[in-house]
Amino acid sequence: MPFHEYVLRNAHRIMFLAAQHVQLVLLSVAVATAIGVGLALATERAPRLRSWLLSTTGVLLTMPSFALFGLLVPVLGLGLGPAVVALTVYAIFPILRNTVTGLETVTPAVVDAAKGMGMRSGQRLRMVRLPLAWPVILNGIRVSTIMLVAIAAIGAAVRGPGLGELIFRGLARIGGANALNEALSGVLGIVVVALLLDLSFVLIGRLTTPRGLHV
Repeated sequence: MPFHEYVLRNAHRIMFLAAQHVQLVLLSVAVATAIGVGLALATERAPRLRSWLLSTTGVLLTMPSFALFGLLVPVLGLGLGPAVVALTVYAIFPILRNTVTGLETVTPAVVDAAKGMGMRSGQRLRMVRLPLAWPVILNGIRVSTIMLVAIAAIGAAVRGPGLGELIFRGLARIGGANALNEALSGVLGIVVVALLLDLSFVLIGRLTTPRGLHV
């Protein structure tokens, strides 16, 4: 069966798995953002701890995905749980690193001016420092999201949701009817999802970043 015909006949299933894929990635990124930004803010006055966290999360990022998923199965079982935890682990480092970088690159003179206007520490963070650091932070979230789109496909190995199911099923039946079409539809689906999410972040950046702060 030609590839385009296979896609048309299985469009509903492919779209359903693509929606699952997006939800899995966005859920993991949301959790990682809360953790990454929170850690960056909590360790501002603890540079050694911050450095250790950056090193540790960076090392975790290098762990093979199959290995991490496998280590989580005995603890969390199969399905959504290990997929979300593993993806969250991978997403923390770029967000933490960019949040730290964004906050550190805010011009001290601007912070001093806000302090001179009577703003307290919390107000300066909320109204001055975070808005100025936002483009860098958002870029970290964007990098994590696109990275997770690819890694999430491995989650199918532990019965996680998403387009990885098509890839693994197709490869397991390679040589059978439509096996290659099934695997290829999963791969191309992931590429499309990554492109759409990337464009979404570009739009979010333009809508939420003050003029003159785009990166």
